[in-house]
Amino acid sequence: MVRACVIAAAILAVAAVPAAAMIIELGQTKTALIAPMCPSGVPPKNCTIVLTQVTALETVRDGTNYPTTVKKSGYIVAWTVGLSILSTNQTTERADIHTLDKNYGGTTRAGIVVLKRVGPRRLFKWTVVAAGPIVHLQPYLGQVVQFVLPKPLRVVRGETIGLTVPTWAPVLSIGLSTKTFAYRQSRSTDCSNTTPPPPSDQVVGQTTVYGCDYPGTRAEYSATEVTDPVAMNPVR
Repeated sequence: MVRACVIAAAILAVAAVPAAAMIIELGQTKTALIAPMCPSGVPPKNCTIVLTQVTALETVRDGTNYPTTVKKSGYIVAWTVGLSILSTNQTTERADIHTLDKNYGGTTRAGIVVLKRVGPRRLFKWTVVAAGPIVHLQPYLGQVVQFVLPKPLRVVRGETIGLTVPTWAPVLSIGLSTKTFAYRQSRSTDCSNTTPPPPSDQVVGQTTVYGCDYPGTRAEYSATEVTDPVAMNPVR
């Protein structure tokens, strides 16, 4: 990944200010983002690494709760995602992509949304307060790739970043510790269903229940934030 472009975008986002703004990778923990793979010995029918037509919200990563939560207000200037190659056999990969495109409404695409919690924590309700553009992912399968937002997204303390997938995206690492990794999906019932209906949770202002919890699975995404600057020599 090229970091220079992100730094340039960050500078544009915060304009000409004292060099006290911070660049933070929301979602970064001791385990680096990877391009997911099926664990050894897992048959293809049980290799549930593809996220389909929902928004994912990481709830635990390396034991850190809600790792993409904003701690300091600022701007999201980029996001990063790990994408499985699906198959090392090109013929098999083309067939898999064709099937997924047909079953889930089109080519592999994703973007990020900014979420704000609504109501008590136990209800797991979140409202979309901002959304980035949806990006076509097929050229990047098998890679960890970073996308710079054409327009930074304003975020404030307490908001959280989700990964929204209107079609399908191979972004899930499975077979991990159920105590230290988990994510939630933006639906409240039938959590074992692999073919949910197209979601409405990508619209700003939409409130959705993230009722489906998946321990032992990691959604491979993060977001780059430039925090608001702090005056280094404030006028008294």
